[in-house]
Amino acid sequence: MIPAPVPRLAVIVVAAGSGTRLNGGAPKAFVGLDEHTILRHSLSGVFAAPRAQVVVVVPSGFEGAALTDAHAVAGDRRDLVSVVSGGATRQSSVAAGLAALRADVDTVLVHDAARALTPPAVFERVVAALDAGADAVIPAVPVVDTIKRVDAEGAIVAAVDRSELAAAQTPQGFRRGILEEALRSADADHTDDAALVAAAGHPVITVAGDAASFKITTGPDLDRARALLADAAPALAPSAPAPTAPAAGAPRVGIGTDVHGYGGDGTLWLAGLEWPGEQALSGHSDGDAVAHAIVDALLAAAGLGDIGTHFGVDRPEFAGAHAEAFLAHTRNLLAEAGWRIGNVSVQVQANRPRFAGRRAEAERALSAALGGAPVSVSATTTDGLGFTGRTEGVAAFATALVLPV
Repeated sequence: MIPAPVPRLAVIVVAAGSGTRLNGGAPKAFVGLDEHTILRHSLSGVFAAPRAQVVVVVPSGFEGAALTDAHAVAGDRRDLVSVVSGGATRQSSVAAGLAALRADVDTVLVHDAARALTPPAVFERVVAALDAGADAVIPAVPVVDTIKRVDAEGAIVAAVDRSELAAAQTPQGFRRGILEEALRSADADHTDDAALVAAAGHPVITVAGDAASFKITTGPDLDRARALLADAAPALAPSAPAPTAPAAGAPRVGIGTDVHGYGGDGTLWLAGLEWPGEQALSGHSDGDAVAHAIVDALLAAAGLGDIGTHFGVDRPEFAGAHAEAFLAHTRNLLAEAGWRIGNVSVQVQANRPRFAGRRAEAERALSAALGGAPVSVSATTTDGLGFTGRTEGVAAFATALVLPV
């Protein structure tokens, strides 16, 4: 087999933003759109575009999650993927991406991960313009709204001729040397890479952008992206697997695990019960590791993903929620997919709290939340080993049986 040629093109995917305006509970690129993150959707477009080295720039601590997303969509291009930590500004993050490029790369695209639905054709148009000799290229769309210039008090000063305006998008493409030189000589922060290159004295041309390549910045933007994906889902359905379709008479088994460390606010909630006087667990919800392990086991058995798919940090209604809300919603998800719960068994590993006196109460609470399905709870310690043995947190392991309705 002849090896694939080393690409002279690279795509730097900038995903290091905090996403404070989105308020999704995580850095913007790691907020969920559907069952996948914004970053994974963005990378799907990148890997559907011309073959390139791909460097993903993320906040420190999210390198592993980004690499998982990239490998999930990279196909046979895994060897072309790397992940690096970003800086405090966009320019420093782009510089970090440039530093990770292979020596053979001479053309660079810089793409915002937040433009998660950018079609591959936009990448192709930018690359074609660079191949034709341009030094810097950006995709752009016409401004359709009437634009007014206003003063500090909000009074209209004048109308702006929108025929001369265009909204810039990404990926923005550059000769590598030009972008590197512009970063070295920059004496101010710029809103995008094209402005940086233009300030260094280089001409920038435009190609047609796409309305789908909008930037996910606020909650309404996220809702819009979700709606577009939902509209597109029926067209994709025939080629997608259907693991959730129950086979007549065939039960299925799933396993789930969860861990939470102590350090949350308030009192401890575990196995659907409040434990006054015990230190709370830390988590997006109440940190109930027992309930969360049960959720994962049930979803796995039914082929419906995992707890992050349905209860991610982008779902504010589950912030601080207790076991009853998680388990009732999971039961409804299973019912909609044609499954009923047979039984659940869960083991807790922790030094505290002591379950012996409240085991039956916990089983009743969990069973009630699952519509009466039997739940058995056991508890153990690890004889001082590991983080549970050091009383730093709680681990739970669940097994669930589901049956077709």
